[in-house]
Amino acid sequence: MPPEMDDFPSEVQEAFLVHSCLPDRWDGTSGMFMGKDWAALGTLLDVFKIEDKKTVVWFLKAIDDRNSNSINEKVSERQKQAQSRAKMKK
Repeated sequence: MPPEMDDFPSEVQEAFLVHSCLPDRWDGTSGMFMGKDWAALGTLLDVFKIEDKKTVVWFLKAIDDRNSNSINEKVSERQKQAQSRAKMKK
C-alpha cells in the first residue's frame, strides 16, 4: 500500500504543497517537460510560512527531478509511438 501524505515528515508535505503550486515549464519545440518554474518559490515559502526552507527546497528539488524524469519518459514514449505509426502509414 502506498504511503499517505500524513506518513511523511512535515517538510516533505510542505515540499509537495509548494510543488503543486509552481507552474509547469514546457519546451514548445520538442514538447519536453522542463520542470517547474521556480520564480515564485520565495513568495510561496513566505505565504505558507515555511520555517525550514533549506530542507523543504531540498525535498522540492528531489520531487521536481523525479516528476520531470517521469513525465519526459512518457512524452518520449508517445513520440516514438507516433513516429512508428507514421512510418507504418508510408
